[in-house]
Amino acid sequence: MNLRPLHDRVIVKRLENETKTASGIVIPDNAAEKPDQGEVLAVGPGKKNDKGELGAMSVKVGDRVLFGKYSGQTVKVGGDELLVMKEEDLFAVVEK
Repeated sequence: MNLRPLHDRVIVKRLENETKTASGIVIPDNAAEKPDQGEVLAVGPGKKNDKGELGAMSVKVGDRVLFGKYSGQTVKVGGDELLVMKEEDLFAVVEK
């Protein structure tokens, strides 16, 4: 099943956090925080303005983005846990 986001929505896959600290201590799964970074898998066409024109999206497929810990709606697709959220819920694009 493929997802195609509507309007100004994006589909993001969370990126896994490190399971070890810099000193080598292993963090158990139940103590680890949810990561707040992800990769954009799909982007909607954009939001319409008052004139009915589509506004361009600021992110594209493949961008690494930052978002809030509790942002978006979680959905499961093919065993993967994905987030569907509005573009305005994204904080920044991580430049490489």
